[in-house]
Amino acid sequence: MAKAPIAGRVKTRLAPLLGNDGALALHRQLIESTLFRARDAALGAVTLWIDGDITLPEVTTCALRQRVGLQAQQGADLGARMQAAFASTFAKAPERDTRCLLIGSDCPALTPLTLRQAAAALDHHDAVLVPALDGGYVLLGLTRPQPALFAAIAWGTDSVLAATRARVRSAGLRCAELEPLPDLDTPDDYRAALAARWIAA
Repeated sequence: MAKAPIAGRVKTRLAPLLGNDGALALHRQLIESTLFRARDAALGAVTLWIDGDITLPEVTTCALRQRVGLQAQQGADLGARMQAAFASTFAKAPERDTRCLLIGSDCPALTPLTLRQAAAALDHHDAVLVPALDGGYVLLGLTRPQPALFAAIAWGTDSVLAATRARVRSAGLRCAELEPLPDLDTPDDYRAALAARWIAA
């Protein structure tokens, strides 16, 4: 899942460091690399879910270049959009395909190996999480839609992971958690990602 690549609307916390154009270039790089890693994991079909105009030439060209599906996110907030993406994916999946991983484009540390480990965890669990170091999560995998995990969450805060864990427990779901990973949102995140060579300057 990613925002449409429009200058001034993406990676805004990095604009003071990179400028609007630099933040946009980074956002494009993150989308492309995330799609490449998702495809490299070889787990099945990959879809790019865009928050914004999916008819933008840059968006359609990216989807074609990466050979992935393209869909518009639907919903009033992030939780509703994630739930809609899960519901749509499961509705269209073959009956035997009961695993779906949802990731954003803000975690260049997320590797194909981690994606495969998350998918394998769903063989014996109802859900899988890769926590983010900032209190959110960078991956959520499910074996079926779970609307209760997405309602009335304070998205964008450091309480997202804790709230999601509480919802998982309330729903009685078996949930696996993998090692936490860093998001890329702030100047410090950016410098750390450069040092780790997860991104190119």
